[in-house]
Order: sequence, then structure tokens, then C-alpha cells
Amino acid sequence: MHIPTLREDPAEAGAPSHRLLLRAGYIRQLMAGHYSLLPLAVRVRLKVIGIIREEMNRIGAQEFLMPVMHPAEPWQKTGRWELMGEEMFRLKDRRGADLALGMTHEEIISTLATELESYRELPQLWYQFQTKLRDEPRPKAGLLRTREFTMKDSYSFDLDAAGLDKSFDAHRTAYLRAFERIGIPAIPVAASNGAMGGSGSTEFICPSDTGEDDIVHCPECGYAANSEAAVSALAAVDPAADAARALAAPQRFDTPGVRTIEDLAGGYDAPADRQLKTLIYVLDGQLTLVLLRGDHALEEQKLIDATGAVAVRPAEAEEIYRALGAHPGSLGAVGITDLPVIADLAVQGRSGMTTGANTDDVHVRGVDVTRDISVGSWADLRAAQAGDPCVRCGHPLQVTKGIEVGHIFKLGYKYSDALQLSVLGSDGKPVKPIMGCYGIGVERAMAACIEVHHDGKGIVWPAAVAPFEAVVVVAQQNDEAVAAAGEQAYRALLDAGVDVIIDDRPDRAGVKFSDAELVGIPFRITIGKRGLASRTAELTDRATGETVSIPLEDVAKHVREAVAQAIAATAATTE
Repeated sequence: MHIPTLREDPAEAGAPSHRLLLRAGYIRQLMAGHYSLLPLAVRVRLKVIGIIREEMNRIGAQEFLMPVMHPAEPWQKTGRWELMGEEMFRLKDRRGADLALGMTHEEIISTLATELESYRELPQLWYQFQTKLRDEPRPKAGLLRTREFTMKDSYSFDLDAAGLDKSFDAHRTAYLRAFERIGIPAIPVAASNGAMGGSGSTEFICPSDTGEDDIVHCPECGYAANSEAAVSALAAVDPAADAARALAAPQRFDTPGVRTIEDLAGGYDAPADRQLKTLIYVLDGQLTLVLLRGDHALEEQKLIDATGAVAVRPAEAEEIYRALGAHPGSLGAVGITDLPVIADLAVQGRSGMTTGANTDDVHVRGVDVTRDISVGSWADLRAAQAGDPCVRCGHPLQVTKGIEVGHIFKLGYKYSDALQLSVLGSDGKPVKPIMGCYGIGVERAMAACIEVHHDGKGIVWPAAVAPFEAVVVVAQQNDEAVAAAGEQAYRALLDAGVDVIIDDRPDRAGVKFSDAELVGIPFRITIGKRGLASRTAELTDRATGETVSIPLEDVAKHVREAVAQAIAATAATTE
């Protein structure tokens, strides 16, 4: 078998999974974000897919396979042709028709669902395993962030919201079972729906320092959410404290050299929690003022969700100066009426506040938000921070890193409306199906599994997804008796139904042991001269490092039992 292991760590790889997949001969990079899967990786991928497929079938889902290339029309009908922006690969055919390479399949599955006619045909759960392509601006960390990947995406069609709840909960349970069997300690957390639309979503996060997601959680009550959706409790506002700093009108004062919240707090009796921070964003081409309390940080995804904006970026200094006549550090929303203002709920109704005067090196105090600022809309915009009180129980929140391995959404009627889905209800009148969608990235799940299961010697695959369950290592291949015994043990394991490979290369035993550990095969059976003399073999558990001697004639029995126990240890208990 082609297993091109490397003796040294690849210099370009940082994440453990990236480093080990390259070094152990599982993948090779073609270009940024695109990888070839070599034979070992293909085997792991198929096992991961097999587990997910079993869990999808268990909840009554039916498998489809939809095209990767899509016409523009259904995407245009839902508005996502524009919404997806530069992340969607687009092309034209020889006739000039606009096409896209699918990054998701809501539009296509909804087109198929137009053939549903009666409420009696609902609910429907449809899924596929298909290649997705996304023009990821910063592909990195090997299989954790790519531009081409396999997704298990499924879709539910129900008659009403109660039915959607059942489909959503069924997928949640199926995902927890699948991740447990794969060996990923996935935690369900609340999340943003983003460009998918709809009303509710849950991410499944694998805790890992390699992860790019910040997960805000409470160890006391179990609250957990992606930072993009996380909320925390606010201390009650003291009306007397506001009143003590209130003024009949905002009062300007000079603040030479002040550029930061800390500068203003340190020298001008303006604590950060009594400042109004003014950020300037460009939302779909419109310069917009975003207000938060001085000690709070903006969670940009919340701004996107609140405004529905597609193109979002911080304004450039030149744009800000042209519009407001000042540079960052002296900005404010007092008296601004010609630009939209969106403010965080934490500053609603506040008075006695301090903010920039839109004149360099000048601020104003005594600001009453309701009286002095024309806020067009209010939303929860602030990022929940470690140490903030939990919104449920008040206990201090913690923030940890994690890898998103799955995401489930309640889509609602977004696609039913756009693509005119309807069935006849029990009263003979048209009823719109309500939808959900549910995704797992297959190669990302493989990489996340390695992030959890590795050590200094290499990968430590759970038996259920390992490329092989066992490897027979012939310690002295040039010894005919040892080679014959190794081949006999290999054949006995095959006959017993063990997924096994034999290492009969003419290399030193130490090289073979190192490669077996690097590749991560759960069980190693060593056949050598010394053991052959006593009619024994050595059985080594990759996860624990423990080695036991077993009779040669009972190798198949012992290995089969060891594999079964290892798989049972990760078998799903979630119901």
C-alpha cells in the first residue's frame, strides 16, 4: 500500500492534524485549500461517512446525490446569488449562462421538493454526501479549513413548526451519536444562522486549542454559545449615578492627544463604562455609526445579523474624516442625523455619558442617549467576555477555543417562499412546508478527531474510524519461518473479519514500529523470532502502549475481542 510517511514534521504545517496527516502519508497538498486524499485517508473518510450514514438512516432520512454545478436562477430567486459574495465560485458556460459551484444545496433540494404535493407526504428528511467548494480567503490548518471538501448536508420538510422541532431534535441526537462513535467530544452550542437564514441554529464544537471558534460557556449551569451568538447578563444601571453626571445639554471639553478609551478614562474622570464608543462601519456601501459602551467590544457577526448586511467592513480613516470631520479617537453620534446609527442595548436610556465631539482632541460629557442621539435601531451587539455573569445563573462565564464539526439550522420559510413550495393541506388549501438544514464536514471531522487523539508518536485513531483496525508487523522479514508465521496470522485475522494490514517490508523492526505508531493503527501484532520460538505473538494497544503475549493460534480471537471492546467503548449511548 502507498503510505509515504515522512521522518520529519513538514515545516508548513502548524495544527497537529495538519502535521500528522502529512507526515503519516494521509494527504498531499495540490494548492492552497485543496488536498489529495491518499489511500489511508480514503479509508478513514469512508468509515466516517459510514457512521454518519448509519445515523442518518436511523432517523428515517433518505440519501440523494445532487449536482455540484448549479444554474444561477434558483440562487437568484433566494437572493443568495448576491449574498454569498466572493466566497461562491462562479463561471459561465459556452453559451454565456451564469453557473456556480455549490457551496451548499438549499436551493437545489428545494427545487426537488416542488414535486411534493400533499401533506400526507410530509415529513421528509433528505440527505447527501457531496463535494462543496468555497473560495475561502484564508485556507489553512490542513483539512480544518479548505476550499474543497465533502459535506453531509441534510434537509427536512415539515408541515408546521412542531414538526420542524422534531426533525431538528432528531438531527441533534443523530449528530451526538455520530460524533461519539467517531471519537469527537462534540458540545452543542447556540450559534448564529448567518447567511443560511432562519430563526435558530446549533453548532457542534470540538474543544481544541487549534480551533478558530470562541465558545462562551458556563461551567455552573451548562449554558454554551458560539461567541457570535453568546449573551451575558448586565449589571443593573444605577439611575442615581446617571443623574449625578447628567447635564442640561452636552458639554464640550478639550482632550489633547486622547485616542483611546483608556486615555479618556485615565485623565478626564470618564470611566470606560460611562463612555460611548463610536465605531464607523460600511454596511452594503452605507457609512453607519455603531455605538457601544466604552468597556464593551463589538461582536461583528451580531452587527451582520442585526442589519442583514452582506458587505461589511470597518470604514477607512479617510472615509470617516470626510463624513464626520474628525479622526478615530474623537468620534461620536451626538447631533448626527444624516447617517444611520445602530446602538447596543447596553446604552439604551443611559445619561451622563461621555463621547467624542467629532472634532479632533475634543469630547463631550453629560450626553443623554435618548435626548442627544438619533438612534435608528437597537440590537445586542456586544461580545460576551470571560468573567461576565451568565445570563441564566449569574456564574462567571468562561471562553474556550473549539472546532466547529457540525451545524444544524431551523430555516423556516425562507426557501419555501422564494421557490414557491407548497403542498395541499388536510383542508385542501395550500400549505408551505417549513424547512431545516443540517451539515457535517467529513474531512474536518477527520482532522478534529486527530486533534483530540494524538500523542508525541503520532495519530491515535479510535478503532471505529482507523484506516485499519490492526497491523501485523513481521519483525524479521528475511527469516522465512517468521515471514510465513506473519502471513499466516494476517490470513487468520482476515478470515476472522478484522480489518488488517501486514507490514512485510524488508525494513528494521524499529522503523515498522515507528510507522505503525505514526499512522495510528489501534492494534499491532508483532511476529518475531523470539515469539515464534515460544509460539506467541505480541499484541500492542496503540492508545495505552500496553503489550501482552498471546498464543499464535489464538491471535485472531484475541485481536477480534480487543477491537470489539475498543469500538464498544466509543459506541453511542445518546438516545
